[in-house]
Amino acid sequence: MGQESFIYSFVARGTMILAEYTEFTGNFPSIAAQCLQKLPSSSNSKFTYNCDHHTFNFLVEDGYAYCVVAKDSLSKQISIAFLERVKADFKKRYGGGKASTAIAKSLNKEFGPVMKEHMNYIVDHAEEIEKLIKVKAQVSEVKSIMLENIDKAIDRGENLTVLTDKTENLRSQAREYKKTKGHR
Repeated sequence: MGQESFIYSFVARGTMILAEYTEFTGNFPSIAAQCLQKLPSSSNSKFTYNCDHHTFNFLVEDGYAYCVVAKDSLSKQISIAFLERVKADFKKRYGGGKASTAIAKSLNKEFGPVMKEHMNYIVDHAEEIEKLIKVKAQVSEVKSIMLENIDKAIDRGENLTVLTDKTENLRSQAREYKKTKGHR
């Protein structure tokens, strides 16, 4: 899997692109910018658009949009892993300060090379990242099953408590009955 798997990337505040990176020529930036205009800005979520054998992957969080354009042969999980990595780095570098006041494309010089590094890292480690994603999914599934089992055990515990209370009530009623029957 070569570096050509990732074509273009940007970080935007709202619909204003603050930093972008690509080594390719083409209409990717304009298509990605058009997609950005159509994203719901209020929600924190992930979106993928397909166009001409490429995916336009977006991660939207706290008013910022992170985008990567990739060949459609690259798995969506790898693209999202890239976006998560870029988001974490961007927040660490600019969160709360510079990012909220930066003007359009003013972070290209600083953050463009960082996006290139992340692209290279993700492409070079794609196999391990996919394995990690699978392991995380398995852990999540096991966690879900465990929580379900805990809920069932708690329900059984509550049922046992009710049964114990009923047994205790029957026992005391039987004693009362014996006392009243024995006194006649």
